[in-house]
Parts: sequence; C-alpha cells; structure tokens
Amino acid sequence: MLLPLAMPAYVSAYAYTDLLQFSGPVQSALRAAMGWKAGEYTFPEIRSIGGAAAMFVAVLYPYVYLLARVAFLEQSRSLAEAGRTLGLSPWGAFFRVNLPMARPAIAAGVALALMETLADYGTVAYFGVQTFTTGIFRAWLSMGEPVAAAKLSVGLLGFVAVILVLERTARRQARYENTGSGARRRVALRGARAGLALAACLLPLAAGFVLPAALLLKMAFASGDAQFGARFAMLAFNSVSIAGLTAALAVALALVLGYGARLSRSPVATAVNRLAGLGYAMPGAVIAIGVLIPAARIDHALADLVESVTGVKTGLLITGTLLVLVYAYLIRFLAVALQTVEAGLAQVTPHMEDAARSLGMNAAETLARVHAPILRSSLATAGLLVFVDVMKELPATLVMRPFDFDTLAVQAYNLAADERLAEASTAALAIVAVGLLPLVLASRRLVARGES
Repeated sequence: MLLPLAMPAYVSAYAYTDLLQFSGPVQSALRAAMGWKAGEYTFPEIRSIGGAAAMFVAVLYPYVYLLARVAFLEQSRSLAEAGRTLGLSPWGAFFRVNLPMARPAIAAGVALALMETLADYGTVAYFGVQTFTTGIFRAWLSMGEPVAAAKLSVGLLGFVAVILVLERTARRQARYENTGSGARRRVALRGARAGLALAACLLPLAAGFVLPAALLLKMAFASGDAQFGARFAMLAFNSVSIAGLTAALAVALALVLGYGARLSRSPVATAVNRLAGLGYAMPGAVIAIGVLIPAARIDHALADLVESVTGVKTGLLITGTLLVLVYAYLIRFLAVALQTVEAGLAQVTPHMEDAARSLGMNAAETLARVHAPILRSSLATAGLLVFVDVMKELPATLVMRPFDFDTLAVQAYNLAADERLAEASTAALAIVAVGLLPLVLASRRLVARGES
C-alpha cells in the first residue's frame, strides 16, 4: 500500500498519458473494436484538471493511509468496547469513536498530500493545467519578472497557511488523548468480505504503482532512452552525487540541531528547530525564487566590488552553482532529516549524557562517541529519505541547476515535454527504483508494529 509513494506524480502522468491518449493502446483498441473514427466518440481527456487530480490521488493517498493506520493501531481496544456498551454497532463505534480519535493523524496526512499537490510542477505543466507553480515558472523564466514570481510565491504560501490554520482552528477545542490500554482486537474476514477488502486494497495499489510501473517497463524495454549509455550514466552520477551530498549535510545539520535542543531544553532551541523544519511546507518553486533573488543581488554586489577594486569582471559567482542548489535542497528537506533524528534521540535515555559526563566527555565527544553510534539506524533512515526526495525534486532543480547540469528528473521531464514518452521511461524508472528503498524500511516497521 505504500509503494505509490515511490512513484512521483509527474512520472505517473507520463505513463497514463501514453496509455490513455488518442494514439494510446486503450483508445486504439476501442476504435478497432467498435469501428469508430476520430470525432465519432467521446473519451475522457487525461490532460485536464480531473486527470491531474487523479494522478495526485493515486500517488499521494499513502500519506493518509500510513498515518491513519498507525493511529488506528495505537488506539486502545477499550475505546470501541465503551462505544459498544452504549449501544453502538461495530460500524457505529468506528465512525463515532475510532475515526474521530484518529482525526489528527488523518488531518496531518491530508495536509502533507495538500502541500505536495500545491508544490507539484511536473504534472500540472505536462497536463497544461494553470496553477501557482506554473505561473511562478512562467513569470520567472518566460516573462523575466522576478517580482511577479515572488508575489505568486507569497500567494501560494498564504494558501497553504490558511488551510493549515483552518484545520487547527476546527479541532482547537477537541481532545484526543488515548487513555485506555490494551491492543485492538483483530477481526478475521472470510468469504465475500475478505474478497471485498482485498479488492479495496489492490485497486489503489494497482492504480498508483503497479499499472504505471508496468507501462514504464514496457516502454523502456520496447525502445527506452536513445541516449542510454554515457549520457545516462552522467545523469545518474549527477543525481546521485547531488542527492548524496545533500543527504549527508542534512543529516549532519539535523544531528547538531536535534542534539543542541536536547541539551539546552529551552523554548528558543525548540522554536529554532521548528522554524528550520518549515521549509518542507514550501514548494520547490517558492524556495527557488526565495533563494535566487537575494543570491543574484549578492552576486551583483560582489561583482561590482571586485571590479571597482581590481578592474576585473568576475560575473556571477554564486547564482547558478551547485552551492546554491544544495542550499535550496537543505531548506526544502531538512525537516525530513530533523524529524527522524529527533525521533531517534527521544528514545535515548538522558542518563547516557550523565554517564558520558562522569567519564570526562564533553558535549561534542558525547555526541560523536555515544549518541551517533546509537542513532545509526535513525541517521541512515534520515539520509535515505532526504536522498530519495532530492532525486525526485523537479521544480527547484529546473530553476536553479547549473548550466549543462541535468539530473534524471530533469531528463524525464524534458523528454516527456517533447512527447518522447518512451525515452523518458528509462530515467523515470530509475527514479522510481531509488524511491523503493525507504519504503521497504517503512513497510517493515509498520508490519512489525501491527504484529506487536
């Protein structure tokens, strides 16, 4: 059920477009079977708002599923039993007790899906749907209007903020503490009910992962990228190197921030960490604009200073470099590493610091020799999550990448934009394959929790 998270929405859009477009196998088979010609029948247009929404639903539902499942697993059996003693049916207890108790987790999953949808560029641009992100790109790249792009970015951020504030306000007076004990009772389904439950699980999985993955494999084996070889190896190296560098820096920074907040235990340190984590709520296009505008001004100021002192024209020294691109990635994905590291630190008893101090270690030595080895699993998970997110990131990479520095995501988007879907399938499959790694870890932990 988690596999669709490995399928970026824009990659799924490429696969479904090849399947459902006029020249695709579905409409071709329909015309052959019914004897129809062009204009004699009506078929839903995949490149539309409805088509884009279907792509987002297919690949983003695991956000809600994952958090809701964890919330249901952690609920006490006594909650449903209390509802049954008050005359509720099993379904009535679910809708009136269990579902409301899981509302914070469900709302968090919906918020994540919402932010991912608002941040998307590849899907809506490919389908020709006008959104904030496409407007930002058009204002910045086509019209050369950075001020207009900045205003659109502020509007997009305001939209995200309003939705989150409305949700929090709606549940402000409610309480969701789970005060009961005992694990939830499992109900074994048999017969028709088991078949319906299996179909209900397989349908979104097939739509979000199995079908698009199969279509990409078919296109890749049928033709694939004509530049597969040295060019593809260079793209893969660029993607892996920039993702690896960002992941290493993000994990190191998250470890320092998380451990610093643990030592100080002050509201200021906690607020700084929360502020550093806000970048994940910002779309990549917004971060790109927010980084490039001040970077360009600093570049021009430095160039003017150097030219006035030495008479040498240096050009732009910061803008359009890997340094700025990595910085934008860190703003966007530091929250992923920080939350994972903080979760790991929360499981380490404070007595560890006391024992290390009694042996003469300072804070830095304690972090390096005690906490870092204990947190190896959390650090590896954090690095892997950031690595995969950077591999999939498209908007910030499109705007901020250095000249002649392309990644697999950029390659897939450029080929698809030129209607070379079969060639785009190779890079798209590589992105999906990398995205499977953290999902294997997440699913194993979820299964272990469900069995405990």
